[in-house]
Amino acid sequence: MGCLKNICMAILLALAFIGFMSIGGGRLAKNIILNYLNPPQNELVKRAEKVGDFSQINDEFELERAAGIMGYNGVVAEHRASGQKLIVVDTNNKPILTKEDIQSDKIDEKLKSLTQKVKYQAFQVEDLKITKRGTLNSYGKEAPYVKFEAKAKKLPIGEVAGIISVAETKNGEQRLLVSANEKKRYSQLISDEFFKAVK
Repeated sequence: MGCLKNICMAILLALAFIGFMSIGGGRLAKNIILNYLNPPQNELVKRAEKVGDFSQINDEFELERAAGIMGYNGVVAEHRASGQKLIVVDTNNKPILTKEDIQSDKIDEKLKSLTQKVKYQAFQVEDLKITKRGTLNSYGKEAPYVKFEAKAKKLPIGEVAGIISVAETKNGEQRLLVSANEKKRYSQLISDEFFKAVK
């Protein structure tokens, strides 16, 4: 008797699935999945609120991702014209770098140590060199940064340039800021414009 009940239930479920698909359920499911993986900009801005206020960024920038991974909340944006990537990560609970690290004379050693930790990931960085130090404005405060150049492995581009900074929110929380592009295409003006708009 239990076997007949299971067969009837399987037939009923199959008919329900066929009915769902015939009235457009496949498109609905596809749209739900696509909206979750690639949400519209206003949804990304809402998700990004955990990291900061991105509502004032210029239309030249597009938020690509806003997600939490391994205890970190992060936002990835792109400058549409140049392809420059800009990343903001909430590292308050598990600091990767601190403002003191950025300002220290041993920042190159610290960054090389961090690159060793991601050595076997989808990307790999070699020959990292600090080329300049400076400050930028983000979260309404001045933040120190170091400019770097490196060789990228496992990516179609060869040499990259960019900055790494640590900003502090008005609540005293730390945010790791990263901006990078191909060495020839990197623009500090783009980094300054984006990070200044983040509050």
